[in-house]
Order: sequence, then structure tokens, then C-alpha cells
Amino acid sequence: MRHVTDPAVQTAAPVDLAPASLGEPALGPLDGRYRRSVAPLAEHLSEAALNRRRVHVEVEWLVHLGTRDVVPGVRRLTDAEVAFLRELPLRFDAAAVAELAEIERVTIHDVKAVEYWIKRRLEGTSLADVAELTHLFCTSEDINNLSYALMVRDAVQRVWLPAATALTDDVVRMAQELRALPMLARTHGQPATPTTLGKELAVLAHRLRRQLARVGRAEFLGKFNGATGTYAAHRTAVPATDWPAVSREFVTSLGLTWNPLTTQIEPHDWQAELYADVARFGRVLHNLCTDVWTYISMGYFAQVRGQGTVGSSTMPHKVNPIRFENAEANLEVSGGLFRVLEETLTTSRLQRDLTDSSMQRNIGVAFGHSLLAIENARRGLAGLDAVPAALAADLDANWEVLGEAVQSVMRVHGLPEPYERLKELTRGRRVDQAGLREFVAGLGLPDGEAARLSLLTPGDYTGDAAALVDVLGAPGEVPGEVPGGAPPAGS
Repeated sequence: MRHVTDPAVQTAAPVDLAPASLGEPALGPLDGRYRRSVAPLAEHLSEAALNRRRVHVEVEWLVHLGTRDVVPGVRRLTDAEVAFLRELPLRFDAAAVAELAEIERVTIHDVKAVEYWIKRRLEGTSLADVAELTHLFCTSEDINNLSYALMVRDAVQRVWLPAATALTDDVVRMAQELRALPMLARTHGQPATPTTLGKELAVLAHRLRRQLARVGRAEFLGKFNGATGTYAAHRTAVPATDWPAVSREFVTSLGLTWNPLTTQIEPHDWQAELYADVARFGRVLHNLCTDVWTYISMGYFAQVRGQGTVGSSTMPHKVNPIRFENAEANLEVSGGLFRVLEETLTTSRLQRDLTDSSMQRNIGVAFGHSLLAIENARRGLAGLDAVPAALAADLDANWEVLGEAVQSVMRVHGLPEPYERLKELTRGRRVDQAGLREFVAGLGLPDGEAARLSLLTPGDYTGDAAALVDVLGAPGEVPGEVPGGAPPAGS
């Protein structure tokens, strides 16, 4: 059994959208050691990506004003002018980043710098006469909240969600391949009723899928209503226009959900909801990593050798489960950051303070550590082979786990003190096959029942474990209903 990870996850080319940092020592691992792994996120969550989205939102608002007759007297933009404007964010390259930085050194205001950058592009063109409509009626947060919503939406839908789904599909495939491989369960770390390795992986896959479904249903909200959310400037300058309707049309035209009631800022509740779900996916993945790490230490999985890695600097026999350990660490960092984002972004003093502005600059870091963990977990899983002999040996050394089965049959047939008699036989002592069969033979069970119990082995005592894996369906499918679960609503 060999699980091969998606090469694209490992070989994505680095994308550097902030040239000012090139050639300088990286302060953090995401911009240094792990840059290649998280590079796809930089296209959506870097500082340069934020400014590109700001340009995009400003341009789309100018197009909206020039094509919807929102403001009386504003002439209609031609198709060629609209096309020219929409090219601006597409041409927002390294040179544009550097130029914008120079403007901001003068304005000491990032959004105002974007406005001036756009106006420079309109000088000497047919759009010069509408240049002052750029940023009309806008507070900075009208631009910022929409930019962040678009950035996070694209980062989730185009990068994080595909990677997390691919990982979950890997776990689904492993569960299906190992669906019938018996394994001694351990509750509280003690030998317990056997299961199958596939069923235990299926539990984790099902949990991951539930969180993916929540992330997939996420709403990305936006507002566009002025300095304190009242449309005051809009209403004073152009009283006759239905500004809430204009706002709604503009926000939804960007592919976002309109928030009709805000202060100066969009309250960020949707971000808190999303980050909680992503962090919870991370906690489930962390659980998977710690379980698989434990299975490796127990010999249930062998790590593939011959991949050119050094397991230990001094002990050549070792192949350390470093992928899972790396994933654990990065999940703890990302989970901590997501929790801080969730807790702080939902609070703003009165109508606005700047804590959210500083906090949102860490969104990319949180997703970066999460994405890095997903990659490492996938690569770790791809290097595992199950070791059936090790699982079988563990089962054969723990015949006492059949005590549950024997006392259950005794109860069904009305024999006295079944639990207590099995407790006397099994608690705190090892029971082998011969000892258990001798005990069963002396119980006075019907012949057929005694013969059936005498043939039972720990490896056979897995109930419906293998069949339960089928709840998952195929990789990529929506999880099915768990047998015995609640009936559908309305049934």
C-alpha cells in the first residue's frame, strides 16, 4: 500500500509579490524556509495582493458610477474605457507595488495612496474628466472590507479548500484500503474491543469532511455605506438616489454577500465564523497526526525508507515521523492565530478603531501555517505502509478483550453474574486462547453458542467496523448518513 500525494502540493513555484523583501533575511519561516510551500497563498493574502484588490474595488466602483446612472450628470463610460480600467488591477505588478509604496511615503495612508495611483493612470486619457469620481463617497473601510473579503474568499476557495479536500480524500482512500484490517483498539490507552484500522481512519475522515462542508458554506460579507454606515455624504450630495440599493448591487456584483447594517467597519463576524471552522478542521487534523504518530510508534505503520531522508543524525536505523510532528506544530500556530483573529475581530470600540486593521494583516500567516501543516500531513501519509503482522501480533496477545463478547452472550442466555465472572477471569491478567476456551466450555451454554464463541478470535471481533467505512462513499463525495443516525428532517 502506497499513498502518493499530489505533486503540485510539493512543487508549487514561489510567487513573490513584495519585491522589497527579496534578498533580505526572512524574519519568519513562511517567508524563508517554507516559502515554496505557501507561495500560492501570497497571490491572495500578501500586502501586494491587498493593494491589488484595493485597486480592483476602486476601479469597479468607478465603473459602477459610470455605467449605472447613479450620479446625475456623470457621463457614461465607453466599453473601451471600462476595459482600460479593468486592466489596471491585472497590470498591478512589481513596479506598481514599488510606485505605490513611494506614494504612501507621502500620504502616510495606504488607501489614499491607491486612489492617487489610479488617478495617475487616468491622466492624459479620455478618463481624465472622471478621475475625481475615484473613491467618491468612500471611507477607507468601504474599500478595505471588500478587498479583504475578496482576498480571503479566493484564498479559501482556490488554495486552502482544495488542499484540505485533497488531504481528506487521501484519508478516505486509506480508510477504504484498510477497511477490513483488524486492529486492537485502545480506550484510555488500554486494550479494548477490536476495530479495524480503516474504520478508525474513516472516523477522522468523516470529522474532517464535516468541517470542510462548513467552510464550503462560508459567507463572505461586505459593506459599502460610508464613514459611519449611514450614507450621509451620499444622501447629502445626491438625495434622490436609493443608496442602499446601489450599495447592495455593487457588493453583490463582486460576488460577496451584502451587509446592510454596520458602523464604519463591516463587523467581521463572518471572518470569526470562518476562522473557527478552519481552526476546528486543524484540531481534527492534529488528532489524526497524533494518532498516526502513535500507530507508527506501535509498529502498525512502517515509514517508507529509501527516500533519501536522514532519520537521525547519529542513529541510522531511525526514520522519524517528522511530517506529522511538523504538521502538529504548524497546526498549533495556525490554530492559535485563528483563535486570536476570531476573538478580536468581532470587537470594535464604538464606531471604529484600528485593532482590526492590524489583526487582519495576520490572516495570511494563519492560513500559511495551516496550509503548511496540510502539506506535511499529506506527505507523511503518502510514506506509510500498514504492517498487518504487527497488528495481528497485538491482537493475539490480548485475548482478554473477548471477555465483553462472552459476557454479552451469557447475558442473552440468562446465565448468572456474567460480568462478574468475566471480570474475575480477565481483569489484571492475560488470558490466552486455551484459557478462554476452557472457560467458555464450562459455562453451560447451548452447544451451538459455545462452539461459536470457541471459534471467535480477537481479529474476528470487529463487529461492523469494515462496513462502517462505506459511510464515507468515494473520495470527493458528500458524507452519507451514519447507520442508525437521526432520520432526515420532516420524515
